[in-house]
Amino acid sequence: MTDSRPRRFRTIDAHTGGEPLRIIVEGIDEPLGDSMLSKRRWLEDNDDLARRLLMHEPRGHADMYGCLLTEPVTGDGDVGVLFLHNEGYSTMCGHGIIALTKVGLERGLFTPANPDEIRIDTPAGRVTAQPHWKPQTSGRRVAAVSFENVPSFVLHQQADVTVPGAGSVSLDVAFGGAFYAVVDATELDIDLQPSEAGAIIEQGRTIKRAVTQSLPVSHPTGEDDLDFVYGTIMVAPSERFHSRNVCVFADGEVDRSPTGTGVSARAAICAARGELSPGQSITIESLIGSTFDVRYERTLRLQPATPAIVPIVTGTAFVTGEHTFEVDPEDPLREGLFLR
Repeated sequence: MTDSRPRRFRTIDAHTGGEPLRIIVEGIDEPLGDSMLSKRRWLEDNDDLARRLLMHEPRGHADMYGCLLTEPVTGDGDVGVLFLHNEGYSTMCGHGIIALTKVGLERGLFTPANPDEIRIDTPAGRVTAQPHWKPQTSGRRVAAVSFENVPSFVLHQQADVTVPGAGSVSLDVAFGGAFYAVVDATELDIDLQPSEAGAIIEQGRTIKRAVTQSLPVSHPTGEDDLDFVYGTIMVAPSERFHSRNVCVFADGEVDRSPTGTGVSARAAICAARGELSPGQSITIESLIGSTFDVRYERTLRLQPATPAIVPIVTGTAFVTGEHTFEVDPEDPLREGLFLR
């Protein structure tokens, strides 16, 4: 569908561990719906053009990531958020929570009831963020952010999946706000280094397709909109930290951060294996060496009887700029383009 209206958007851009977040502060109407999942569907059905304009070239790029702040859908919520990428809309995003908490508090994008506990409504459920304030004489700056994620759990443990070009691969499927296929990189004979980004992306896409075709994916809450494999996480040893996480998601995006929902899924896997205890913190690095800390304090059971943990993820974000984007109705590329 072609849209020839002149449009103007204002954004504040940031990054968390190298992964971009474009926060849309003007230019999109408030999505309608009584839940964040219904708001997500409304935005996809009624203004997907805005996502393409701001994520795709020439205003964005193949690995751009964004979010739109909305009204909360819960009585005690401070803000709602929808996440956008090159292919569509995420259900949760940890690096996004860290960046939007910092930017939202420092730039006054929302007014929380308690500035030390930000209650955020996401399509995957309630997330609570805790800013770690910088001590200084004037103003308030956020040094880092921790967030308590949605309950995270393992759906399939050590499942054997036939992956084209790799044969039978043993992997886990776990949820940390979205479902991931998590595989040991040694099974793939691939080096998790920036120089191998092209091969990593192609392998991640292939594994995601194979898992989608081979294994049933269903969230215990019965929310059909959560029932899909969002990405592939490849895991390798780290010389300095617990491990390295490289996540390939959406249409071949490779996360520059360790992936907040991804380290939550990893923590659930480690807990299920008896490798992570309550209160124990591990540090996981990304493809470029940036890090998140993750731990859990609580466990629970989701219906009908799925054991889960409640991960707490900590990371840092930084503002990179403010932008006003315009759409000229006479521009032949006004709706953006996507070139990998």
